[in-house]
Amino acid sequence: MSKKTPPSTMLLILLSLSICSLSFSQSNSLSLSFPLSLSKKTSSISPFYPSLYSKTSSSGSFKLPVKYSTALVVSLPIGTPPQPTDLVLDTGSQLSWIQCHNKVKRKLAKPKTASFDPSLSSSFSLLPCNHPICKPRIPDFTLPTSCDQNRLCHYSYFYADGTLAEGNLVREKFTISNSLTTPPVILGCAQASTENRGILGMNTGRLSFISQAKISKFSYCVPSRTGSNPTGLFYLGDNPNSSKFKYVTMLTFPKSQRSPNLDPLAYTLPMKGIKIAGKRLNISPAVFKPDPSGSGQTMIDSGSDLTYLADEAYEKVKEEIVRLVGPKMKKGYEFAAVADMCFNAVETAEVGRRIGDMSFEFENGVEILVAKGEGILTEVEKGVKCVGIGRSGRLGIGSNIIGTVHQQNMWVEYDLTNRRIGFGGAECSRLK
Repeated sequence: MSKKTPPSTMLLILLSLSICSLSFSQSNSLSLSFPLSLSKKTSSISPFYPSLYSKTSSSGSFKLPVKYSTALVVSLPIGTPPQPTDLVLDTGSQLSWIQCHNKVKRKLAKPKTASFDPSLSSSFSLLPCNHPICKPRIPDFTLPTSCDQNRLCHYSYFYADGTLAEGNLVREKFTISNSLTTPPVILGCAQASTENRGILGMNTGRLSFISQAKISKFSYCVPSRTGSNPTGLFYLGDNPNSSKFKYVTMLTFPKSQRSPNLDPLAYTLPMKGIKIAGKRLNISPAVFKPDPSGSGQTMIDSGSDLTYLADEAYEKVKEEIVRLVGPKMKKGYEFAAVADMCFNAVETAEVGRRIGDMSFEFENGVEILVAKGEGILTEVEKGVKCVGIGRSGRLGIGSNIIGTVHQQNMWVEYDLTNRRIGFGGAECSRLK
């Protein structure tokens, strides 16, 4: 896949998330947490700044509220003094960028989103053209850059879903808490974008937010979309619930490996198979492992709403869905040119009952269990619900992507020091 079009940020392929849960329990430790909202978008790293562990509250964690609609969104204070800024939490891309608008000059008393005004920050600085980052290609960061008329470093970033962000590369501080601020982080300051929020790039690339801020562990809990105010949590550092998580070791790739279809900076999981209603589908395990070209890579991604499967796996899932509820499927219907296992909403209860549970199986006995009944389906438009899986081949890639549609009601922990991903069941909207 092209690094200019990361599969992670498919923010505009909007499927309301189906309810997903794991049959794991929770427990206790130490952390710093932020509110997450779901709305529309490998190497070992040293621990986050020591003050993360010494400046937490007496309860052992620092928490902020989180909201949710069609992508995971966290509001982080950026600049000096801090300005709350909405960012899509994206574990599948590297560059963080913010929406930059001069609110004072434009007299935007009530901007539609929590965008950032550079003129109000004393710690904001622009990167000049002679900065090492502002070169056509440097290792593991292939962002197209150029020199603008003011001799500043200009970037253009395109995503697989058609999202565009362009502006200048800058340095700015993030305020994690009243007593903890990061050093200046390189990020994009977008003056033109097809989105109304920024991106918090969280993959393993050296210029991602976690790499620059030296964060070795983070986690989030994706709430179900049901309810009037669904919220979840985002932790930087240890998660107090992690003692009961189930862990799977990530697949990592040497820097020298440059297969055309491989994303070496993604969080790659050793997936083994898929079950529907307890039946393991006849899918070759090779479909879920990268071949010499990189196709078949299975990634977990907080920036993709839907789950995507390579064509062979998708066809096997569809074959079983047709066997179970074929007569009830909408004939000739396809959502966003990627998903065609769809039904009229009035059929949801019956269809969900007939399909039953679905689970994604990984090594070490770890599985993501998608609840039976209506949990297997997700609303794509008024009156229509689909199984929350799309064909990755329609995106021009041959990979498998576990999206947030199948991360609901569970903790997902990214432990970079130990190169593992942890999962734990939770009612995310009830977390305090």
